[in-house]
Amino acid sequence: MSTSPSVRSTSIEGLLVVDLPLHGDSRGWFKENWQREKMLALGLPDFGPVQNNVSYNASAGATRGIHAEPWDKLVSLMTGKAFGAWVDLRPGPNFGTTVTVDLHPGVAVFVPRGVGNSYQALEDGTTYAYLVNEHWRPDVAYTAVALDDPALGIDWPIPLADAEVSDKDRANPLLADVTPMEPRRALVLGAYGQLGRALRAMLPEADAVDLDTFDMTDPAAYDAVDWSRYDTVINAAAYTAVDVAETPEGRIAAWASNASALVHLATTATRHRLTVVHISSDYVFDGTREVHDESEPLSPLGVYGQTKAAGDVVVSTTPRHYVVRTSWVIGDGSNFVRTMARLAKDGVNPSVVDDQVGRLTFTTELARGIVHLLETGAPYGTYNLSGGGEPASWYEVARDVFARCGRDPEDVTPISTEAYGEGKDLAPRPRHSVLDLAKIEATGFVPLPVSESLDSYLA
Repeated sequence: MSTSPSVRSTSIEGLLVVDLPLHGDSRGWFKENWQREKMLALGLPDFGPVQNNVSYNASAGATRGIHAEPWDKLVSLMTGKAFGAWVDLRPGPNFGTTVTVDLHPGVAVFVPRGVGNSYQALEDGTTYAYLVNEHWRPDVAYTAVALDDPALGIDWPIPLADAEVSDKDRANPLLADVTPMEPRRALVLGAYGQLGRALRAMLPEADAVDLDTFDMTDPAAYDAVDWSRYDTVINAAAYTAVDVAETPEGRIAAWASNASALVHLATTATRHRLTVVHISSDYVFDGTREVHDESEPLSPLGVYGQTKAAGDVVVSTTPRHYVVRTSWVIGDGSNFVRTMARLAKDGVNPSVVDDQVGRLTFTTELARGIVHLLETGAPYGTYNLSGGGEPASWYEVARDVFARCGRDPEDVTPISTEAYGEGKDLAPRPRHSVLDLAKIEATGFVPLPVSESLDSYLA
């Protein structure tokens, strides 16, 4: 017998059979039923069990199931033998796929959320145990299917007519009448903002909330959410009034929204094993380096950048996180490109700073990159994400917009940051905002060139 556990995959995605070594002598045996480090190395998910349940079956023939609960579980036997059967009750082409396994103390099975679980004791005194990663609640709705449905083709060792089955389980519906278990979904925070609207368009199945229905700064708001419905939270909400953040009132609001609120979000995400996508900013850097990669130390200049940097640090404490750092965001709403297009149309000749350099990031591209990270299962961490192509100054962007709007680019006048800021209460801004995109490109995501996105946006 092997002295190390091993894992076998099955025809049901995510349903894994684990062969557990039993270390025995004249006294009996010992096994490591769940050893996190070893199990993760074998490819099992870090499913975070919070409850251990034991079912004792006095007589052979005791049969239970088929139930799919809204949580993951790891099942195994402590004593006896059993016949296990699992049915995929998740939506998709594999709905109704069935797998059976002979169970004994040396075998465990990882059962992902939405896969129906059942077993039949084959010996008197069979003890069945299972770890789950959600606390049992009496109000939880289970998806179930009939043990004897011919469509499943389960060959029970002890005929069900001779088995002990509860009345409730005998009344389970046939597969044809079962509604697949609703999959977990994403929750978008900041749904009314430019990025929030782009995310809602790209993730139509996601739930989306904003300040009117979910106040991120209120700890009680998190307690009112059924987090078992979600696997991902995308935080597109932020306090972005860069200049107002320098005022006493703005400073308080910026810290509350961009930093303190994320303590509540990160704590909730860790407790419920959620993936958090948090949108960061080039303002977390002072702009002295011409190009910023993900390893650069934080060095914010103003209050807005300081609060965003603090939020990055907080989110990074939750195990499943993507901090997506971006720059110069352009989307469905008031922004620099629309302002320049309006000025071009109105015959205005603006002065635009020419010593701040970066790349525009269109919200469609930002949303596409976020979905890419989630769908590909890219390693957790921080990723820079902006438009592609050559960097440009705000002055050069304005000239491009004017040209595309039929105006002479020479109608745009360059001006220094210092000259533009004379007489104004402006927050300090990084002079260099170019983000190194190599890390996200290594995951297979290729940002569209800014020029291409700008054409589409203005069209």
